[in-house]
Amino acid sequence: MFVEAIEKAARFTRAIHTISRNYGSTTIQKGAATMFFVNSEGWALTCRHVADVIAAAEQLGKKKRDFQKELEAIRGKKNERSLRRNLESQAGYTPAATYEIYNSFHNCVDKMTGFEVRVHPTLDMALIHFDGFSRLLCDEFPTFTPDDGPLPGATLCRLGFPFAEFSNFAYDPAADTIGWTDEGRPDTPRFPIEGMVTRRLVVDQQPMGFEMSTPGLRGQSGGPVFDTHATVWGMQCATAHLDLDFDVNQEVLRQGKKKKISDSAFLHVGHCIGAGVLKAFMQSQNVSFRQN
Repeated sequence: MFVEAIEKAARFTRAIHTISRNYGSTTIQKGAATMFFVNSEGWALTCRHVADVIAAAEQLGKKKRDFQKELEAIRGKKNERSLRRNLESQAGYTPAATYEIYNSFHNCVDKMTGFEVRVHPTLDMALIHFDGFSRLLCDEFPTFTPDDGPLPGATLCRLGFPFAEFSNFAYDPAADTIGWTDEGRPDTPRFPIEGMVTRRLVVDQQPMGFEMSTPGLRGQSGGPVFDTHATVWGMQCATAHLDLDFDVNQEVLRQGKKKKISDSAFLHVGHCIGAGVLKAFMQSQNVSFRQN
């Protein structure tokens, strides 16, 4: 049903890879998010909460550099251990605190001097613009629907990168930092999921988008929502959890043994920013796009 549409949407949909670690840890946590290009000028759409992670990387990097300078200033002092604990406390560095984040825009541009992020003031959407590239690694762009939004009962598909399988990163003990490497798997496979439109979504009495009967998977945030022609109707932004009020306390047989099961059931549904809202945001930022 969506075979050709998925192939077409994949040509403008890209992954954002993220690695991070907590303070004092050498364990690297990885994740992925999604964005999709809207024109040949290097503009792409994603979610604001994805853009916040991108911004956090720069902020954490500056905080880490300042902290390391302060550590260097106390190195060798008689009460160095106590002074270090004070610095850690002032910086809020605990084993649960994120210490480093690095992001990689996979298969987006041949090179860049930087990028600009513009976030919507109230809704979960943002624009990313790449600077200084000579070639955009994308030569097809989406067509947005001219309609106000899909009606309940319509079936649409989402595309993104929910299962992070890239492995081209490592911890450098000499520099006490994490980073990207030339070894390991550099990509993450795309993953589609379809669903039925269930309800329109409204925020502050204004149309925001629509709900789908299946969840948007973690990592698909910022990915396009499209029909069988690959026409974009929206962008995946969140998953809501609807309480079904089916609480179960039941004894079952597992591998020949009785086992008590306790469970509360929820229906996980996807929330999507509608195409009309996305287009209005792009127009407000003078970003061009294509429409049927």
